[in-house]
Amino acid sequence: MLTVLGFAMIATFLVLIMMKKMSPIAALVLVPALFCVLVGQGAQLGDYVLEGVGNLAPTAAMLMFAIVYFGVMIDVGLFDPIVRGILRFCKADPLRIVVGTAVLAAIVSLDGDGSTTFMITVSAMYPLYKRLGMSLVVMTGVAATANGVMNTLPWGGPTARAATALKLDAGDIFVPMIPALGAGLLFVFALAYVLGRRERKRLGHLTLDEALEPRTGTVLAAAGGDGGPERPVTAPALASPAPGTSPALPPADDDDVDGAGPAADEGFQGLDPERPTLRPRLYWFNAALTVALLTAMIMELLPIPVLFLIGAALALTVNFPHMPDQKARIAAHADNVLNVAGMVFAAAVFTGVLTGTGMVKHMADWLVGAVPEAMGPHMALVTGLLSLPLTYFMSNDGFYFGVLPVLAEAGAAHGVSPLEIARASLVGQALHMSSPLVPAVYVLVGMAKVEFGDHTRFTVKWAALTSLVVLGAGLLLGII
Repeated sequence: MLTVLGFAMIATFLVLIMMKKMSPIAALVLVPALFCVLVGQGAQLGDYVLEGVGNLAPTAAMLMFAIVYFGVMIDVGLFDPIVRGILRFCKADPLRIVVGTAVLAAIVSLDGDGSTTFMITVSAMYPLYKRLGMSLVVMTGVAATANGVMNTLPWGGPTARAATALKLDAGDIFVPMIPALGAGLLFVFALAYVLGRRERKRLGHLTLDEALEPRTGTVLAAAGGDGGPERPVTAPALASPAPGTSPALPPADDDDVDGAGPAADEGFQGLDPERPTLRPRLYWFNAALTVALLTAMIMELLPIPVLFLIGAALALTVNFPHMPDQKARIAAHADNVLNVAGMVFAAAVFTGVLTGTGMVKHMADWLVGAVPEAMGPHMALVTGLLSLPLTYFMSNDGFYFGVLPVLAEAGAAHGVSPLEIARASLVGQALHMSSPLVPAVYVLVGMAKVEFGDHTRFTVKWAALTSLVVLGAGLLLGII
């Protein structure tokens, strides 16, 4: 009964948000509350929610202060050189922009933190996507999938959890998986190339100056194809911008990828090179502070929430010593902070009920028990396939500490090495990073101003395919 209700609760939540019948926050709270009553444990709802909130409170605190910190770094111009470099590489070509998004997300993912990756990637790429009218779900989908593959780094979390759960060395798990994970990352770049071609075909090919500067009369666009000759086409005149703002945009084409095209955002300002918050004289201080913060995070000198709290306080105090300026910067990022923190605490209701009622355990036991006896010698393959749905519908902690030991024990009975089981358990991470139970994904969709349902509908199929590519490569290379 709990198994059926658990799957029904997850399905109800996904249907409601993908059909836009409820907001993610409302669905994350009301759906589990209803199912908690249905399983006859309504009296314990408060305990389940408080336990879930307690577990996720450090994550919420980390995200809140990380958003403030990186928001301030964006305001003062720390990432402007990165943006300019990417713009020069991309040359306002949608194909290069999408590929650049994948490369940037993969590189920044080396720090092992998804939230940081998404904040930097969106900060750098969002202005260009908006200016060209590109599909924002392409940006979020490519960034999330690239980060999911890179999330398997030993300091990223899943590998360490697998090593701890099965009492193995993280290096023995990760190093042999590098070729398979490399194949998955190459697939993400190939996917970005294909999606970029689709965007180029839909939008044409502008020059960099025309993408960044207000113009009237004509602009240059490709003749409807990939790399076709540029030709002048009549375009609506862009209004002269007010001081410190970007020009208004004409409405974007409604015929967007999977119907998730961005509408014109008249309030969009991008990274204005003349914005009053720039602090060029403090550039190297801010760069050193950021490097020190990320280094301390990787070395685990202090808990991550404490590091970002201290970092945000230092960044505000040094860059904006006057109290009114500090209040203005905090207010400028309050929307993102409230949206992300609200999502995290709402997700705490969902995970609290799912765990507290025992639904997640019954679901995992049912899935493991449904594996035919004849598949015993192939438990590594089974583990890889199960990692896709299980890491999407469960937290990494729940999967690696609750389910993986059971799968490893079943494999050991048929002579399958725990190392193979551990490696196979990593393949679902590309899909996991778009799970509604991952707080970082709310940073991604929140900063990109994308509906979570649109992101899910577009990304899940590509992320699942990426995971299968990693699994297939692991099998072909004899790693799994």
